[in-house]
Amino acid sequence: MQQPLELPGQQPPGYSKSSPAGSGAGKSSRADRGSGKGSMDCSATSGNPYVELVSCLQAAWLLGKTRPMEYRVAQLEALGHFLDEKNILDALASDMRKPPFEAEFCEILLCKNEVNDTLNKLGTWMKDEHVEKNVVTQLDSAFICKDLYGVVLILTPWNCPVHIVLMSLIGAIAAGNCVIVKPSETTKNTERLVAEALPCYLDNDCFAVVTAGVEETTKLLENKFDYIFFTGSPSVGRIIMTAAAKHLTPVTLELGGKNPCYVSDNCEVQNVARRVAWGRFFNAGQTCVAPDYILCSVEMQEKLMPALREAITEFYGSNPQESPDFARIVGDKQFRRIRTLLSSGRVAIGGQTDEQERYIAPTVLVDVQPSDPVMQEKILGPILPIVTAASVDEAINLINTREQPLIVYVFSSDKKVMNQVLEWTSRGGFCGNDTLMHMTLTSLPFGGIDSSLGKYHSKSTFDTFTHHRSCLHRSMALETTNALCYPPYTQQKLGLVCFASEVKRQGTCTLL
Repeated sequence: MQQPLELPGQQPPGYSKSSPAGSGAGKSSRADRGSGKGSMDCSATSGNPYVELVSCLQAAWLLGKTRPMEYRVAQLEALGHFLDEKNILDALASDMRKPPFEAEFCEILLCKNEVNDTLNKLGTWMKDEHVEKNVVTQLDSAFICKDLYGVVLILTPWNCPVHIVLMSLIGAIAAGNCVIVKPSETTKNTERLVAEALPCYLDNDCFAVVTAGVEETTKLLENKFDYIFFTGSPSVGRIIMTAAAKHLTPVTLELGGKNPCYVSDNCEVQNVARRVAWGRFFNAGQTCVAPDYILCSVEMQEKLMPALREAITEFYGSNPQESPDFARIVGDKQFRRIRTLLSSGRVAIGGQTDEQERYIAPTVLVDVQPSDPVMQEKILGPILPIVTAASVDEAINLINTREQPLIVYVFSSDKKVMNQVLEWTSRGGFCGNDTLMHMTLTSLPFGGIDSSLGKYHSKSTFDTFTHHRSCLHRSMALETTNALCYPPYTQQKLGLVCFASEVKRQGTCTLL
């Protein structure tokens, strides 16, 4: 059953003329949240329930309310205060029994880092970027203006339901846009928290949260937005792109993919096992950047098996179902899908399931073939297949013949092997000798190639939600020089214009 549409109540904004910027003054009481008090009537004669909501945000954008840096800073600071909400951990625990450590680290700390990094650098990011000029334009001003798109729509998935909402929202606010956020209906408790609490921190004239199922989201997408940011599956990504195409709306699609993890024969097996097990079974494998399968030689597989078994026991005990540090599958549909993948290859470690608790044990599969079901889709669960490859060249070939994922992992003590995989695989990001840790750096943009469109994280998110506007402000002086471009044309004029406008090659480039 689809969740009924619940538009957020109109709450006092986190920024207003009557309250200090970023103070959070005017925050409503918990009892008032979601009550519908003062709520926006979004019905319209067109039959689309979101027309008026979108129109209201467009009106705020046209007034220029989100343009000043002071306003953006105030909203970002208010967003930072939202991350102190005590109920975030409770909501995540209710939805997928996410361990507090993983929730604090992934959903809260990384988002706080993003807020602070953005606040530290926003002034620099917003500045006009002056560019080179030719002889004709030496007296002019040529620059790239960091303009805002307008009203943007952010649609987020269930696997990191706070992290992905805020990581994209931070950049959209920093870039000066008005925003509608649609969190995933799969994580119902987190969705409810975002819908009820977030509007209490942000200016409701410019930011809104919509809770919706498939039917309502389809209606939402019928409206014209200035930008759409979507994270989720490729199948839904195609729907988003089709809807955006009707209005020629630019999009960012973060669609994931099967992230390979090549383990060479010359590496420290115990360290590899611990780092791979942590990356694969973090949040019960429900992250888009988890290593999705291992590629290694038969000899390395024999060494890895006892090391992985030892690492899993060290992390979660002899019975991971009793561990407070191992999450659960987010929903019944997802549980049944993942359970069917256990039929691929042979279960070497784990394999136990409990449908009532939505528990699937940390599992390692061996004797897996590239054609097996577990290799045909992103797992998003605690299953780690191992596919054998006799050499690094064979591993690279297997990686390159599959869909392009978000990240390639490599473990090796040999820098030549590391560089060979880096050079010969064109696949999203790259992380050597660890998993997940690249996500902790705000300085590294995140995104794939054909599995995704666009990148985000820190300045990359700001740039994603910013229209880089090319600007030339010409001087009214030297009209005689400008007249060289005017008719009647002559060969002499053409020669002078070409001389003044030509970009000349400065030298040759030799690849060493």
